[in-house]
Amino acid sequence: MEEGAKAKKTLFIGNVAENVDQAVIIQHFSTFGDILDVQIPPATTNPHSLEEAKKHRGFAFVTFSSTADAQDAIDNMDMNEMAGRVIKVHVARPGSVKAALQSQLGGNRAIWESEDWLKHHLKPLDGSKDARDAGPPAAEDDAIMEE
Repeated sequence: MEEGAKAKKTLFIGNVAENVDQAVIIQHFSTFGDILDVQIPPATTNPHSLEEAKKHRGFAFVTFSSTADAQDAIDNMDMNEMAGRVIKVHVARPGSVKAALQSQLGGNRAIWESEDWLKHHLKPLDGSKDARDAGPPAAEDDAIMEE
């Protein structure tokens, strides 16, 4: 299967309620055509906790067998109610979720790599106002004693 064709068959479902699982999504979307796959990304921080294992991130992906079925699901389910919430349904864009999360978190760079963060949080080591302006610590002159 071609990557572009699969992308048009996979839908993003946003604003999914916490109590929704794969069975509920299949129940609501199977009327529009054959579903090949349903993915609900977990939001677990502790993989050993059974309570957290049931939580998800509030969105899901549904892959249909044809683009016409996917379009029917968009036309009928976008801005519709599922489990007490109005859901948003559109064609999934590859990498869009990862890009959105990275933009919220500041990308792939560590926070301390930001110059603004360093200016705000840098603490001087020697008690002066700014450790960067103080230069290297003064070296004491150690005389080498010759015998």
